[in-house]
Amino acid sequence: MNEIRKLATETPRPNNFDAFWMGFTNNRAYKAGPRLVAAAEGVHYYTPEGREVLDGTAGLWCVNAGHGRPEIANAIKRQADKMDFAPTFVVGHPIAFEAAARLAEITPSGLDRIFWTNSGSESADTALKIALAYQKAIGQSQRVRLVGRERAYHGVGFGGMSVGGIGPNRKQFGAMLPYVDHLPHTHAPEHNGFCRGQPAWGAHLADQLESLVALHGDTIAAVMVEPMAGSTGVLVPPQGYLQRLRELCTKHGILLIFDEVITGFSRLGSPFAAERLGVAPDLLTMAKGLTNAAVPMGAVACRDSVYRAIVEGAPAGIELFHGYTYSGHPLACAAALASMDVHRADDLPGRVRALEDYWADGAHSLKGLPNVADIRNLGLVAGIELTPRPGKPSDRGMKVFNRCFDDGLLTRVTGDIIALSPPLIVEKSHVDRIFGTLAEAIRAEAA
Repeated sequence: MNEIRKLATETPRPNNFDAFWMGFTNNRAYKAGPRLVAAAEGVHYYTPEGREVLDGTAGLWCVNAGHGRPEIANAIKRQADKMDFAPTFVVGHPIAFEAAARLAEITPSGLDRIFWTNSGSESADTALKIALAYQKAIGQSQRVRLVGRERAYHGVGFGGMSVGGIGPNRKQFGAMLPYVDHLPHTHAPEHNGFCRGQPAWGAHLADQLESLVALHGDTIAAVMVEPMAGSTGVLVPPQGYLQRLRELCTKHGILLIFDEVITGFSRLGSPFAAERLGVAPDLLTMAKGLTNAAVPMGAVACRDSVYRAIVEGAPAGIELFHGYTYSGHPLACAAALASMDVHRADDLPGRVRALEDYWADGAHSLKGLPNVADIRNLGLVAGIELTPRPGKPSDRGMKVFNRCFDDGLLTRVTGDIIALSPPLIVEKSHVDRIFGTLAEAIRAEAA
């Protein structure tokens, strides 16, 4: 038994599952039959029983460099031994500036001003607030409207939920922010079913922004989209779609925000999807892979012109009345620096580019299996859409998820879509196991 598996088996099993209210989880079903992992290393989790589970989702789209990286753990410990916390309101500490400068070296050209947050949700709300503040700073105070997209996910803050477009995430909480509108989503299986990479059909869907401008006039401050929508079930942008959106935003004085919480940090074969897809936003949100998920952290990168408009245009004193207690937390900054070192040393973008065709072959090998309605992929991401059982939406997807876990594979399920996004250190043998295990689970739930 290897050491990490031994540590898993020595982890006491909880004797009380009631206290922890789990998010985005059917708590009643889960606590009736808990599935636990207790340790992790490389591309695997280990259960308290010592069973190995291949991580097909990089935790939750976030452990891009693999689990248990000693470089990151040691960096966190060294920083904790030196200084566990310091604020970044009015005073500062060196590692927050060092990490921001290093991050600015890998963000898309021109996005070199960094605002630290603690999560993707905070990053989304921060970017929206910066966009509104920018428009006011340049004398466009009438621009108070925010535009999102159907089926989008931008976290669980009220700003992100408002521009987001996943119904169940919104309907429980009443009114969202005012002055919000949405573009149509790009999912069109009748045109783009079983497409490898970016589909050819759908660039024209960006033109709906012209209709929103015609409706709302010059009141739109920003458009926020995910370059590749992940949480809703892997929706890959049509060829030319993001380029057209960029053109229209520039034409109408609207800021373009990319939510790269999922796509950032090498997931698509470049540090950020903006580079892979050839489109430059005005602001870019990130989290998840920033620290390899070792310490919660997020950030917003914005254009220097946006920063200068707000900071240099403000009266004396505080320029932006926004921030978080843990912005630029010393331990998170240490983890971010170490994580960026790992991405560079291991050439994780290069690994993705070298493996993505093999990954695509594996994903599309599932075509023709019972109830497989569509397959979508880009970089090391895949979405396998299953036909719902009549009158039981999400039942098939959840049972496929459970079978996979019991057979040693962790996937992500959203409705009846299985989403896959493994650590970027996977080998071809892991890819074979991921799609082989998933194929068996799909066959087992054919009825």
